[in-house]
Amino acid sequence: MADIQFGVMMRAQFPHGDDMQARFRELLEQARLANRLGFASITKGMHYSAAPWQDFQQFPFLSRIMAETPALRINFGLVLLSLHKPLDIAEQIATVDVMSGGKVIFGIALGYREVEFRAFGTTQKERVSRFEENLEAVKRLWTEDAVDMAGSHFTLERASLGTRPIQKPHPPIWIGANADPAIRRAARLGDCWYVNPHNRVDTIVRQVEVYRRALDECGKPFPKEFPARREVFVARSREEAMRLCAPYLQAKYRAYQEWGQNRAMPEGDNDLGVAFDELVRDRFLLGSPDEVAGQMLALHRATGINHLIMSVQWPGMPQSLVLDELHMLAEDVFPRVRRG
Repeated sequence: MADIQFGVMMRAQFPHGDDMQARFRELLEQARLANRLGFASITKGMHYSAAPWQDFQQFPFLSRIMAETPALRINFGLVLLSLHKPLDIAEQIATVDVMSGGKVIFGIALGYREVEFRAFGTTQKERVSRFEENLEAVKRLWTEDAVDMAGSHFTLERASLGTRPIQKPHPPIWIGANADPAIRRAARLGDCWYVNPHNRVDTIVRQVEVYRRALDECGKPFPKEFPARREVFVARSREEAMRLCAPYLQAKYRAYQEWGQNRAMPEGDNDLGVAFDELVRDRFLLGSPDEVAGQMLALHRATGINHLIMSVQWPGMPQSLVLDELHMLAEDVFPRVRRG
């Protein structure tokens, strides 16, 4: 039997002109259904200035949504750590960990969009140093009574948290990474590498070896929990899956290309603007229940990935399609995967 956890990614991004109160009510319905169907986790990403989409912000969204999902872990996946101050992030995450009963995952990444760096008074050039400083400070704040630390953009003087996280020594730290240097950084600084949804599977297979070597150099074991995010869509046949999801998934990846996501990806696997048939090949998990289960098992066997966080909705997709998708995954796909 394949021991794989399944989580759902809520992008919570919608076309301009949509009624965001109505969309939020739909997201609450999705969350309650995922909780009832036995999903393991719920994830929300972080972006600012999200044009061409409308978007809900990660911290208030997950803090509200967890009231509907008492059985699910809450994945902040990913916090753009370079944009923020460590005392604020440490306190926010610790607070949600307490409120959730110790179910928070702290997912973090560098970010790649110039509009976000400029808005927060920083630069692409500073992002790695700020990321590493912030993570060191957050870990210390979670584990020490009082912290003295002078960073490039903050000073902590006998700083302490109003609330400590429940999880000890701290919530799990998942580091998102696209390119090889970032994967080596994830090995050095994180509890695991959080595999991105954009790279082809053959790229990920190669990069797992990069990750293993980096872990060996750090004297760290391969993590027991190895998570990845993937775009997933299941229908009665592959042809139907492609037809139903293509308008929404294709538009999302056009926006990624416009945002510059491709510049953060490894050489040879960094063109998100290709034709849709080529884009989906060896990248997304699409098809009938048998096909999607087979793709999930193949990914697990080739890489060791055992916590699969699935994006099942893209901007503009109707609610009925999302709810059908959650049911089909839980009732038709997951049992096939578990039988392995």
